[in-house]
Amino acid sequence: MKLTEDQVRDGLTRLTGWELDPDAPVIRRTVRLPGFPAAVSLVNEIAQAAEQVDHHPDIDIRYDTLHLALSTHSEGALTDKDMALAARIDELVP
Repeated sequence: MKLTEDQVRDGLTRLTGWELDPDAPVIRRTVRLPGFPAAVSLVNEIAQAAEQVDHHPDIDIRYDTLHLALSTHSEGALTDKDMALAARIDELVP
């Protein structure tokens, strides 16, 4: 189910570091880690969590920094799936 802008903003208050992209129905978070191995390790954990729920983030790795983006592409909007996976990612971030 597509979320309204108010629902997205409310959901973001329960997440850590996620922001609504003003130009697209996407929420984003940047995570900095101690180094490249730690970044790759976190990506592997996120990949496992994403596979479990069959909902996959866009991930850009830049040495020790991950740029994460979530959107439900099939809906062209943000949905509960995005908020749930963002919350799971928050649990994984050291």
